[in-house]
Amino acid sequence: MQQHRFIPELSEEQIFDRQVEGLRWTVNHVWENSPFYRQRFQEAGIQPGDVKGLDDLRRLPFTTAEDLKAGYPLPLLSVPEDQVVRIHASSGTTGKRKVLAYTQRDVDTWKDMFARCYELSGMTTLDRVQICVGYGLWTAGVGFQLGCERFGAMAVPVGPGLLDIQLQLLTDLKPTVLGATASMALLLGEEVQKAGLQDKIGLKKCIFGAEAHSPKMRRKFEEALGLEDSFDVIGMTELYGPGAGLDCMAHEGTHYWADLYIIEIVDPETLEPVPDGQAGEMVVTSLCKEAAPLIRYRTRDMTRMLPGVCSCGVTMPRIDVISGRSDDMIIFRGVNIYPGQVAELLEDMPQLSSEYQVQLTRSGGLDFMTLRVERGAEADESVDEFAARELAQRIKHRVLVTSHVEIVPAGSLPRTFAKTKRVIDDRNRE
Repeated sequence: MQQHRFIPELSEEQIFDRQVEGLRWTVNHVWENSPFYRQRFQEAGIQPGDVKGLDDLRRLPFTTAEDLKAGYPLPLLSVPEDQVVRIHASSGTTGKRKVLAYTQRDVDTWKDMFARCYELSGMTTLDRVQICVGYGLWTAGVGFQLGCERFGAMAVPVGPGLLDIQLQLLTDLKPTVLGATASMALLLGEEVQKAGLQDKIGLKKCIFGAEAHSPKMRRKFEEALGLEDSFDVIGMTELYGPGAGLDCMAHEGTHYWADLYIIEIVDPETLEPVPDGQAGEMVVTSLCKEAAPLIRYRTRDMTRMLPGVCSCGVTMPRIDVISGRSDDMIIFRGVNIYPGQVAELLEDMPQLSSEYQVQLTRSGGLDFMTLRVERGAEADESVDEFAARELAQRIKHRVLVTSHVEIVPAGSLPRTFAKTKRVIDDRNRE
């Protein structure tokens, strides 16, 4: 088995023991130091001594994003303020942001988590990482940089946008790793192709995250940037930030750091656990987080547990790729639709790109769906009519709704440095 500097080689029994120890510590910590959690426990009739093992986790109440917003500006705070060394906030655009506090131990845990991700991707200390994600309140840029410095590679902290500078650094410094959202990686790949720089850059890998993506989109930016491999990193502000797990070089699922937090998969409607292998909503409980611990936090991310041990040899358990969010569901004419269903239908249509946009409108009391999809870069517009008809039929057959499909030129849909907005709901503008 390969020796790792940052990833602990733990058996299933050792992981279990660490989770039990961490759960007991967390429950006692919040009981003693968090008025919010203490009140929740009392309302549920729970004392810290009642939690003896992982089977008792289900007795604990859930925590939600609404709890974080209600506790603004420092929700879930479980340490004296003089121990808080930093705050980060979610990238939400409406209402109050979810602000999370960090102790120095929390920051140290986070940087070790991300260093594990870099290690899992096969990086070495000779790699150079061009970081193209947001800095400031958002956790992404700081997380990529902290982990890179902890790992010992060179960080090139650019942030999002600044395409001229991005291209200059790609050609002059020749970074070997790109840290970006999937949308930014695609945009940068298209710009590299437009400028004819494919043979002037040295990228080998991309570590991307922050949004759902399709395999087709992933293949597109891998090809555009000339990558040998790419890796999907998971994480969220509530759980330190990015670096909570990564899909390894075997690409058999996303390893998560089960010695630092627990994942449950529950039915988003009943909140009951689902069997391993069945999709549901990911719920997380932190095991050593000091400033703002999480107990059964509903992430809204949809995924499933993967059984068995990965062929890469890393013993940390795995979840499947995050397919979307439970709160991203669209209700259209009584049918529940997830945007990822559209991406799946595009997967085996080579005449079409991975880029799409759904627009919902209402007229005369009826809802209408328009789906705009970019034509494939190598396809001719003569295929548009056939492709639109075929895609509309697929949507009718598999998603059970009627849509109007428009094929638009490659590169014509909006591009973004962050997360691409796939659904525009204008139904309230009738």
